[in-house]
Amino acid sequence: MNDAQIIARWVDSSAPWTLAVREGRIASRLQVTHAAMVEAVRARSPRSVFDIGCGEGWLARALAAHGIDVRGIDAVPALVESARQAGAGRFSTMSYEALADHGIDERFDVCVCNFSLLGERATNRLIDAIPTMLNPGGALIVQTLHPWLACGDAAYSDGWREGSWRGIEGDFGEPAPWYFRTLHGWMQLFACAGLRIDALHEPSDPQASLPLSLILIGIDAR
Repeated sequence: MNDAQIIARWVDSSAPWTLAVREGRIASRLQVTHAAMVEAVRARSPRSVFDIGCGEGWLARALAAHGIDVRGIDAVPALVESARQAGAGRFSTMSYEALADHGIDERFDVCVCNFSLLGERATNRLIDAIPTMLNPGGALIVQTLHPWLACGDAAYSDGWREGSWRGIEGDFGEPAPWYFRTLHGWMQLFACAGLRIDALHEPSDPQASLPLSLILIGIDAR
């Protein structure tokens, strides 16, 4: 398994994914994690946000409704086109590797990665480059699957896992693999990039009292 497989399989499933998000077919997102990310971003009172791995653009639309200027990138052209058609942001197709290598012609108050850090090396390179994309006092906000819940029955150690579309209605293709990180793995990723963890949140299912995601907020410590 590798980072390239992730993009190829998301290309195959971009259309059903767009429908799933826009029709509210993902219960955890509809009930908890969408609002948790919007709240985490708005708490920083940003004027500008860089949505990295923007998908079909739901977060850009949600933030634009609060007067925030959003620029989004994604490696899947069909998702970027869906975001453009829906409006409320400036979108372009770009891989994480290209972003890490060449940067971008703006700096932002907040960079966000909402369930969009699925690979290993591409994610490492991207996070290393984040400080160059932030305005002074800016922050990186990452929402990801909660390691405790996402680990399942596998060993609690960083490593590649098989993906799944389980629980999401739609005509999806083969699921993309993803790189599991422990809480320590995430914290090391931030630390190696010179980002200090400023806050950590665990949005939870209000009925089951289980953490549905992990939100990490890092600021440039250099």
